[in-house]
Amino acid sequence: MKVLVTGSAGFICGYLVEELLNHGHEVIGMDNFSKYGPVQKSYSQHLHYHFVQGDAKDPTLLKNHLGECDQMVAAASMIGGISYFHELAYDLLAENERITAAAFDAALWAHQNKKLKRINILSSSMVFENTSLFPTPEGEQLRCPPPSSTYGFQKLACEYFARGAWEQYRLPYTIIRPFNCVGTGESKALQGKAVYSGNIQLAMSHVVPDLVQKVLKGQNPLHLLGNGRQVRHYTYGADLARGIRLCMESEKAVNEDFNLSTAQSTTVLELAELIWKKIQPDKSFRYVSDDPYPHDVQRRAPDTQKAKRVLGFEATTGLSSILDEVIPWIRAQIAQGSL
Repeated sequence: MKVLVTGSAGFICGYLVEELLNHGHEVIGMDNFSKYGPVQKSYSQHLHYHFVQGDAKDPTLLKNHLGECDQMVAAASMIGGISYFHELAYDLLAENERITAAAFDAALWAHQNKKLKRINILSSSMVFENTSLFPTPEGEQLRCPPPSSTYGFQKLACEYFARGAWEQYRLPYTIIRPFNCVGTGESKALQGKAVYSGNIQLAMSHVVPDLVQKVLKGQNPLHLLGNGRQVRHYTYGADLARGIRLCMESEKAVNEDFNLSTAQSTTVLELAELIWKKIQPDKSFRYVSDDPYPHDVQRRAPDTQKAKRVLGFEATTGLSSILDEVIPWIRAQIAQGSL
């Protein structure tokens, strides 16, 4: 299978492209390096990887490469941590809407005139931002109140694009919702503003790398956003990539949506204490609570049974093992002056 992956230089797609190549697929990656700047990946010189530097809002560019592809992964977007939701509230909506429209315009053309069989949409757990049903099953996004953040609202719009394109033009789709992807390879965003938590400037405004960074830099007591009782499901990037590949390879995934996540719930406070003990086990864990952001969702807990039943997918990497990989990587980034 030949696949076009937009946003291929991004964090999640770094895992996804490697997964696809390792399983015999050919990949065309497209990115304009707008978030991190130019990056090199371990697979950059892979025989079956072809990189195109360009803007995913350009439907002509997309068409030029989609014509030879069997599937598309529409992953390009402006995305970041919770501080992004406030700093770039308009851009997250407007820019991502332009990217989405270009992706579907090109995919519709390639499906009607070439051999494209399906578009795969990388959505977000934020479509469930205002749910009160836990664990949250697929379909709840159509019943619960719409997201309050512009980011969550636009991700929900992506899902409506997919359903609309099928309803009117019969373009097959799969909607994929990652939950709190964690791993190595994420860098500080070029557009990110300085956001401090205590005496430490946040790296990505994503909870795992930022907590690791603060502990490594000796912050004591550790500053947490909010009371620490927020529930998250920290999912390893390689597990998520495997789930996305299984979606793409399965005919059972056509015109379906999937929560791709670990089934394990963890509070931010539990996460913080685990990180603390791994880095400095000889010191007593101490923390203080800072005022949270308005869009700091208190609970994200997906129902993962559909992906298990339909795809045979389970996220198997535990949080402790993830941290054993992430902590040395963050330590190296600090030593290099990247964080």
